[in-house]
Amino acid sequence: MKTMDDTRPLLDVQDLHVRFRTPEGVVHAVGGVAFTLERGKTLGLVGESGSGKSQTVLAMMGLLAPNGSTSGRVLHHGRDLLALPPRELEAVRGDRIAMIFQDPMTSLNPYLTIERQMTEVLQQHRSIGRREARAKAIEMLDAVRIPDARRRIDLHPHEFSGGMRQRVMIAMALLCEPELLIADEPTTALDVTVQAQIVALLRELQQALGMAVLMITHDLGVVAGLCDRVVVLYGGRVMEQAVVDDLYHRPTHPYTRGLLAAVPRLAGGAGAMMSIPGQPPDPQRLPPGCPFAPRCPHAFDACTATAPALLRVPGRGDAWRACHLDPAEFAADAST
Repeated sequence: MKTMDDTRPLLDVQDLHVRFRTPEGVVHAVGGVAFTLERGKTLGLVGESGSGKSQTVLAMMGLLAPNGSTSGRVLHHGRDLLALPPRELEAVRGDRIAMIFQDPMTSLNPYLTIERQMTEVLQQHRSIGRREARAKAIEMLDAVRIPDARRRIDLHPHEFSGGMRQRVMIAMALLCEPELLIADEPTTALDVTVQAQIVALLRELQQALGMAVLMITHDLGVVAGLCDRVVVLYGGRVMEQAVVDDLYHRPTHPYTRGLLAAVPRLAGGAGAMMSIPGQPPDPQRLPPGCPFAPRCPHAFDACTATAPALLRVPGRGDAWRACHLDPAEFAADAST
Protein backbone atom coordinates (compact mmCIF):
# COMPACT_ATOMS: atom_id res chain seq x y z
CA MET A 1 0.00 0.00 0.00
CA LYS A 2 1.38 3.41 -0.97
CA THR A 3 1.90 6.15 1.56
CA MET A 4 1.96 9.90 1.01
CA ASP A 5 5.74 9.63 1.04
CA ASP A 6 5.62 7.49 -2.12
CA THR A 7 4.16 10.34 -4.18
CA ARG A 8 7.20 12.58 -3.66
CA PRO A 9 10.58 12.30 -5.37
CA LEU A 10 13.19 10.60 -3.22
CA LEU A 11 15.36 13.71 -3.57
CA ASP A 12 14.19 17.20 -4.54
CA VAL A 13 16.91 19.87 -4.84
CA GLN A 14 15.48 23.39 -5.09
CA ASP A 15 17.47 26.53 -5.95
CA LEU A 16 20.66 25.31 -4.27
CA HIS A 17 23.41 27.91 -3.87
CA VAL A 18 26.88 27.26 -2.44
CA ARG A 19 29.32 30.06 -1.61
CA PHE A 20 32.77 30.14 -0.04
CA ARG A 21 34.27 33.14 1.74
CA THR A 22 37.97 33.53 0.96
CA PRO A 23 40.53 36.30 1.58
CA GLU A 24 40.21 37.18 -2.13
CA GLY A 25 36.42 37.45 -2.01
CA VAL A 26 33.31 35.27 -2.27
CA VAL A 27 33.47 32.22 -4.54
CA HIS A 28 30.10 31.33 -6.10
CA ALA A 29 30.53 27.58 -6.58
CA VAL A 30 26.88 26.62 -7.19
CA GLY A 31 24.18 28.99 -8.38
CA GLY A 32 20.53 27.91 -8.26
CA VAL A 33 20.88 24.20 -9.08
CA ALA A 34 17.60 22.27 -9.13
CA PHE A 35 16.70 18.67 -9.97
CA THR A 36 14.72 15.69 -8.69
CA LEU A 37 15.62 12.01 -8.36
CA GLU A 38 13.00 9.28 -8.23
CA ARG A 39 13.28 6.03 -6.29
CA GLY A 40 15.28 3.34 -8.04
CA LYS A 41 16.50 5.69 -10.80
CA THR A 42 19.97 6.94 -11.70
CA LEU A 43 20.71 10.60 -12.31
CA GLY A 44 24.02 11.84 -13.71
CA LEU A 45 25.54 15.21 -12.79
CA VAL A 46 27.92 16.04 -15.66
CA GLY A 47 30.34 18.86 -16.38
CA GLU A 48 33.96 19.90 -16.58
CA SER A 49 36.14 20.20 -13.48
CA GLY A 50 34.99 23.21 -11.48
CA SER A 51 31.41 23.09 -12.76
CA GLY A 52 30.00 22.61 -9.25
CA LYS A 53 29.24 18.86 -9.33
CA SER A 54 31.08 17.82 -6.17
CA GLN A 55 30.19 20.95 -4.19
CA THR A 56 26.52 20.29 -4.96
CA VAL A 57 26.58 16.88 -3.31
CA LEU A 58 28.91 17.90 -0.48
CA ALA A 59 26.45 20.68 0.37
CA MET A 60 23.58 18.17 0.31
CA MET A 61 25.45 15.92 2.74
CA GLY A 62 26.56 18.70 5.10
CA LEU A 63 30.23 18.13 4.24
CA LEU A 64 31.28 21.57 2.98
CA ALA A 65 34.49 23.19 4.14
CA PRO A 66 34.09 25.48 7.20
CA ASN A 67 34.11 28.62 5.02
CA GLY A 68 31.21 27.33 2.90
CA SER A 69 27.56 28.34 3.18
CA THR A 70 24.36 27.21 1.46
CA SER A 71 20.87 28.43 0.63
CA GLY A 72 17.93 26.70 -1.02
CA ARG A 73 16.39 23.37 -0.09
CA VAL A 74 17.37 19.70 -0.40
CA LEU A 75 14.28 17.65 0.38
CA HIS A 76 14.64 13.98 1.27
CA HIS A 77 11.25 12.43 2.08
CA GLY A 78 10.04 16.01 2.50
CA ARG A 79 12.68 16.87 5.13
CA ASP A 80 15.16 19.61 4.26
CA LEU A 81 18.65 18.15 4.75
CA LEU A 82 20.15 21.65 4.83
CA ALA A 83 18.04 22.52 7.89
CA LEU A 84 18.62 19.33 9.89
CA PRO A 85 20.57 19.52 13.17
CA PRO A 86 24.01 17.81 12.87
CA ARG A 87 22.93 14.77 14.92
CA GLU A 88 19.88 14.12 12.72
CA LEU A 89 21.90 14.59 9.54
CA GLU A 90 24.50 12.12 10.82
CA ALA A 91 21.76 9.56 11.29
CA VAL A 92 20.81 9.95 7.61
CA ARG A 93 24.38 9.88 6.25
CA GLY A 94 25.73 6.37 5.84
CA ASP A 95 22.33 4.85 6.57
CA ARG A 96 19.58 6.07 4.20
CA ILE A 97 22.01 8.04 2.03
CA ALA A 98 25.53 6.77 1.41
CA MET A 99 28.42 8.23 -0.57
CA ILE A 100 31.41 6.89 -2.50
CA PHE A 101 34.27 9.36 -2.89
CA GLN A 102 36.74 9.83 -5.76
CA ASP A 103 39.92 8.47 -4.21
CA PRO A 104 39.52 5.32 -2.11
CA MET A 105 43.13 5.52 -0.88
CA THR A 106 42.51 8.83 0.89
CA SER A 107 38.94 7.93 1.90
CA LEU A 108 39.98 4.76 3.73
CA ASN A 109 41.95 5.03 6.99
CA PRO A 110 45.40 3.55 6.26
CA TYR A 111 45.93 2.61 9.92
CA LEU A 112 42.79 0.51 10.35
CA THR A 113 41.94 -2.85 8.83
CA ILE A 114 39.08 -3.10 6.36
CA GLU A 115 37.19 -5.12 8.97
CA ARG A 116 37.38 -2.37 11.57
CA GLN A 117 36.31 0.35 9.14
CA MET A 118 33.34 -1.66 7.88
CA THR A 119 32.10 -2.93 11.25
CA GLU A 120 32.15 0.62 12.67
CA VAL A 121 29.55 1.63 10.09
CA LEU A 122 27.17 -1.14 11.12
CA GLN A 123 27.77 -0.71 14.84
CA GLN A 124 26.96 3.00 14.61
CA HIS A 125 23.85 2.79 12.42
CA ARG A 126 22.48 -0.65 13.27
CA SER A 127 23.62 -1.09 16.91
CA ILE A 128 24.72 -4.69 16.38
CA GLY A 129 27.63 -6.62 17.88
CA ARG A 130 31.01 -6.79 16.23
CA ARG A 131 30.75 -10.50 15.36
CA GLU A 132 27.43 -9.99 13.54
CA ALA A 133 28.81 -6.85 11.89
CA ARG A 134 31.87 -8.77 10.69
CA ALA A 135 29.69 -11.46 9.10
CA LYS A 136 27.62 -8.79 7.33
CA ALA A 137 30.79 -7.04 6.13
CA ILE A 138 32.19 -10.28 4.66
CA GLU A 139 28.86 -10.90 2.94
CA MET A 140 29.00 -7.44 1.34
CA LEU A 141 32.64 -7.87 0.25
CA ASP A 142 31.55 -11.10 -1.45
CA ALA A 143 28.73 -9.18 -3.14
CA VAL A 144 31.20 -6.72 -4.69
CA ARG A 145 33.41 -9.66 -5.73
CA ILE A 146 36.41 -9.23 -3.44
CA PRO A 147 38.23 -12.59 -3.77
CA ASP A 148 38.74 -14.53 -0.53
CA ALA A 149 36.79 -11.91 1.43
CA ARG A 150 36.86 -13.88 4.69
CA ARG A 151 40.65 -13.58 4.83
CA ARG A 152 41.17 -10.22 3.11
CA ILE A 153 38.81 -8.36 5.43
CA ASP A 154 41.65 -8.31 7.97
CA LEU A 155 44.05 -6.56 5.59
CA HIS A 156 44.85 -2.84 5.44
CA PRO A 157 43.89 -0.59 2.48
CA HIS A 158 47.42 -0.50 1.01
CA GLU A 159 47.26 -4.27 0.53
CA PHE A 160 44.52 -3.86 -2.11
CA SER A 161 44.77 -2.63 -5.70
CA GLY A 162 43.00 0.59 -6.72
CA GLY A 163 40.08 -1.30 -8.22
CA MET A 164 39.73 -3.52 -5.15
CA ARG A 165 39.85 -0.48 -2.83
CA GLN A 166 37.02 1.08 -4.82
CA ARG A 167 35.03 -2.14 -4.42
CA VAL A 168 35.67 -1.95 -0.67
CA MET A 169 34.32 1.63 -0.68
CA ILE A 170 31.20 0.47 -2.53
CA ALA A 171 30.74 -2.38 -0.03
CA MET A 172 31.05 0.05 2.89
CA ALA A 173 28.51 2.41 1.33
CA LEU A 174 26.00 -0.40 0.83
CA LEU A 175 26.32 -2.02 4.26
CA CYS A 176 23.18 -0.35 5.59
CA GLU A 177 21.30 -0.90 2.30
CA PRO A 178 20.75 2.83 1.59
CA GLU A 179 17.90 4.05 -0.59
CA LEU A 180 20.24 6.58 -2.24
CA LEU A 181 23.88 6.09 -3.23
CA ILE A 182 25.91 9.16 -4.21
CA ALA A 183 28.95 8.26 -6.30
CA ASP A 184 31.43 11.13 -6.77
CA GLU A 185 33.69 10.31 -9.75
CA PRO A 186 34.02 6.67 -8.58
CA THR A 187 36.09 5.57 -11.62
CA THR A 188 38.42 8.57 -12.07
CA ALA A 189 41.66 7.01 -10.80
CA LEU A 190 41.09 3.60 -12.42
CA ASP A 191 42.18 2.22 -15.77
CA VAL A 192 39.59 1.73 -18.50
CA THR A 193 39.04 -1.99 -17.92
CA VAL A 194 38.51 -1.54 -14.17
CA GLN A 195 36.24 1.46 -14.83
CA ALA A 196 33.96 -0.73 -16.92
CA GLN A 197 33.91 -3.37 -14.18
CA ILE A 198 32.96 -0.81 -11.51
CA VAL A 199 30.16 0.68 -13.67
CA ALA A 200 28.78 -2.81 -14.38
CA LEU A 201 28.98 -3.63 -10.66
CA LEU A 202 27.10 -0.48 -9.68
CA ARG A 203 24.39 -1.20 -12.25
CA GLU A 204 24.00 -4.77 -10.99
CA LEU A 205 23.88 -3.75 -7.32
CA GLN A 206 21.39 -0.98 -8.02
CA GLN A 207 19.02 -3.39 -9.71
CA ALA A 208 19.43 -5.95 -6.95
CA LEU A 209 18.87 -3.48 -4.09
CA GLY A 210 16.40 -1.15 -5.82
CA MET A 211 18.28 1.97 -4.70
CA ALA A 212 18.56 5.33 -6.46
CA VAL A 213 22.00 6.49 -7.62
CA LEU A 214 23.30 10.03 -8.06
CA MET A 215 26.39 9.75 -10.28
CA ILE A 216 28.82 12.69 -10.39
CA THR A 217 31.19 12.45 -13.35
CA HIS A 218 32.83 14.24 -16.26
CA ASP A 219 32.81 10.97 -18.23
CA LEU A 220 29.85 10.82 -20.61
CA GLY A 221 30.65 7.17 -21.33
CA VAL A 222 29.91 6.32 -17.69
CA VAL A 223 26.64 8.28 -17.92
CA ALA A 224 25.55 6.41 -21.05
CA GLY A 225 26.14 3.06 -19.38
CA LEU A 226 24.43 3.78 -16.06
CA CYS A 227 22.09 6.80 -15.95
CA ASP A 228 18.41 7.35 -16.76
CA ARG A 229 18.58 11.16 -16.77
CA VAL A 230 21.39 13.71 -16.99
CA VAL A 231 21.87 17.18 -15.52
CA VAL A 232 24.59 19.19 -17.29
CA LEU A 233 26.33 21.77 -15.09
CA TYR A 234 28.58 24.65 -16.11
CA GLY A 235 29.81 27.50 -13.94
CA GLY A 236 27.73 26.16 -11.06
CA ARG A 237 24.46 26.39 -13.03
CA VAL A 238 22.24 23.88 -14.82
CA MET A 239 22.61 24.23 -18.59
CA GLU A 240 20.43 21.30 -19.63
CA GLN A 241 18.71 18.22 -18.26
CA ALA A 242 16.97 15.42 -20.11
CA VAL A 243 16.57 11.66 -20.49
CA VAL A 244 19.93 10.10 -21.41
CA ASP A 245 19.06 8.90 -24.93
CA ASP A 246 17.39 12.19 -25.78
CA LEU A 247 20.33 14.24 -24.54
CA TYR A 248 22.88 12.14 -26.45
CA HIS A 249 21.01 12.17 -29.73
CA ARG A 250 19.41 15.64 -29.61
CA PRO A 251 21.30 18.00 -27.28
CA THR A 252 19.62 21.39 -26.98
CA HIS A 253 22.46 23.41 -25.42
CA PRO A 254 25.76 24.41 -27.12
CA TYR A 255 27.74 23.32 -24.05
CA THR A 256 26.20 19.85 -24.09
CA ARG A 257 26.96 19.57 -27.79
CA GLY A 258 30.57 20.57 -27.06
CA LEU A 259 30.90 17.93 -24.33
CA LEU A 260 29.57 15.23 -26.65
CA ALA A 261 31.93 16.31 -29.43
CA ALA A 262 34.84 15.98 -27.00
CA VAL A 263 34.13 12.29 -26.30
CA PRO A 264 36.91 10.13 -27.85
CA ARG A 265 35.80 8.02 -30.82
CA LEU A 266 37.40 5.07 -32.53
CA ALA A 267 36.78 6.52 -35.99
CA GLY A 268 38.69 9.55 -37.25
CA GLY A 269 37.66 12.10 -39.85
CA ALA A 270 34.30 13.77 -39.21
CA GLY A 271 33.87 11.85 -35.97
CA ALA A 272 37.24 12.89 -34.52
CA MET A 273 37.40 14.24 -30.99
CA MET A 274 37.05 18.01 -30.65
CA SER A 275 37.65 20.37 -27.74
CA ILE A 276 35.74 23.35 -26.41
CA PRO A 277 37.88 26.47 -26.89
CA GLY A 278 38.60 28.77 -23.96
CA GLN A 279 38.58 28.18 -20.20
CA PRO A 280 35.82 27.64 -17.61
CA PRO A 281 34.73 30.83 -15.80
CA ASP A 282 36.35 32.10 -12.61
CA PRO A 283 33.74 31.46 -9.85
CA GLN A 284 34.81 34.72 -8.19
CA ARG A 285 34.14 36.70 -11.37
CA LEU A 286 31.22 35.04 -13.12
CA PRO A 287 29.97 36.88 -16.23
CA PRO A 288 26.64 38.74 -15.88
CA GLY A 289 24.91 36.67 -18.56
CA CYS A 290 25.19 33.00 -19.47
CA PRO A 291 28.40 31.59 -17.94
CA PHE A 292 29.11 29.71 -21.17
CA ALA A 293 28.73 32.79 -23.42
CA PRO A 294 32.50 33.62 -23.65
CA ARG A 295 33.14 30.12 -25.10
CA CYS A 296 29.93 29.66 -27.09
CA PRO A 297 30.14 29.86 -30.90
CA HIS A 298 26.46 30.87 -31.06
CA ALA A 299 26.50 33.68 -28.45
CA PHE A 300 24.82 37.00 -29.23
CA ASP A 301 24.08 40.19 -27.25
CA ALA A 302 21.41 38.73 -24.96
CA CYS A 303 23.76 35.92 -23.90
CA THR A 304 26.29 38.33 -22.39
CA ALA A 305 23.67 40.61 -20.83
CA THR A 306 21.29 38.34 -18.90
CA ALA A 307 21.42 34.81 -17.54
CA PRO A 308 18.84 32.58 -19.28
CA ALA A 309 16.20 30.85 -17.16
CA LEU A 310 15.96 27.06 -17.08
CA LEU A 311 12.84 26.35 -19.16
CA ARG A 312 11.15 23.28 -20.58
CA VAL A 313 12.04 22.61 -24.23
CA PRO A 314 8.86 22.76 -26.37
CA GLY A 315 7.86 19.38 -27.79
CA ARG A 316 10.62 17.48 -25.96
CA GLY A 317 8.78 16.03 -22.97
CA ASP A 318 10.68 16.43 -19.72
CA ALA A 319 13.71 18.17 -21.25
CA TRP A 320 14.98 21.51 -19.91
CA ARG A 321 17.59 24.03 -21.03
CA ALA A 322 18.98 27.42 -19.98
CA CYS A 323 19.79 29.13 -23.29
CA HIS A 324 18.70 32.26 -25.20
CA LEU A 325 19.01 30.50 -28.57
CA ASP A 326 15.81 29.39 -30.25
CA PRO A 327 15.73 25.59 -29.75
CA ALA A 328 14.31 24.95 -33.24
CA GLU A 329 17.06 27.00 -34.91
CA PHE A 330 19.72 25.34 -32.76
CA ALA A 331 18.43 21.87 -33.68
CA ALA A 332 18.41 22.79 -37.38
CA ASP A 333 22.00 24.08 -37.11
CA ALA A 334 23.06 20.80 -35.45
CA SER A 335 21.69 18.76 -38.35
CA THR A 336 23.66 20.63 -41.02
